[in-house]
Amino acid sequence: YFASAKQGGYGDKDIYKITFLGPEKQPLLSTEDQLLAMVANPISNLKTEAAVEVKTAKLTILKGIISDEKSKKPLEAEIDLIDNDKNEVLATFKSNSHSGKYLVTLPSGKNYGIAVKKEGYLFHSENFNLPDNADYQEFEKDVELKKIEIGAAIVLRNIFFDFDKATIRPESANELDRLIKLLNENPSLKIELGSHTDSKGSDDYNMKLSDSRSKSVVDYLISKGISSGRLVAKGYGETKPIDTNDTDEGRQNNRRTEFKILSK
Repeated sequence: YFASAKQGGYGDKDIYKITFLGPEKQPLLSTEDQLLAMVANPISNLKTEAAVEVKTAKLTILKGIISDEKSKKPLEAEIDLIDNDKNEVLATFKSNSHSGKYLVTLPSGKNYGIAVKKEGYLFHSENFNLPDNADYQEFEKDVELKKIEIGAAIVLRNIFFDFDKATIRPESANELDRLIKLLNENPSLKIELGSHTDSKGSDDYNMKLSDSRSKSVVDYLISKGISSGRLVAKGYGETKPIDTNDTDEGRQNNRRTEFKILSK
């Protein structure tokens, strides 16, 4: 792999993969701008004008374009990369100011979250669970940010509950803290916290579970100083699926917590 700031890239230094055709060659570095690195090795250990052994590592490349949902205009946004298991922000970087492109490498063996933020917009979150045996892969994830306005709603993808319970898991803290920050920065916002389930279990059970989960989120926000008058808890059960309930992936997408702006 090598890093380059060539035109048309995703950010300041984009990562490119080299595949040798025929016998493996020893690459030579001629300038700092042509820095070549082994994945997961510190850059500080590398020197220019020296042969570098290229090793294959199991990692995932996540890339895409960040834009305004309505105008489709590319946006420069801040992106946090989070280790969900440790509840720790690993890195913060920005998408390209002209193209809105971003690119990040994710070594295998971790449960990652990403959060995309820009002033005047609702944040957007995703999570990726990459087991130790995950092969090299690339994901393209374009993100359209929604402006803060009445009716706007997003899925809080990094809020997790214990199985079959309304107990919020510790790895949800970063996502909840982002929501608290948004509410503190916009003190007139009133929002609904809606919880949804998949179709497994009875309709009545799923409605009660989703109601309890939405109340758990509201209780957490109140415990952190957000006024109860700004928060509405709503359980929807399995009544509003966004995906099929016939596959594991679809059911996972349907199990979600959303927040919607009611007034501002």
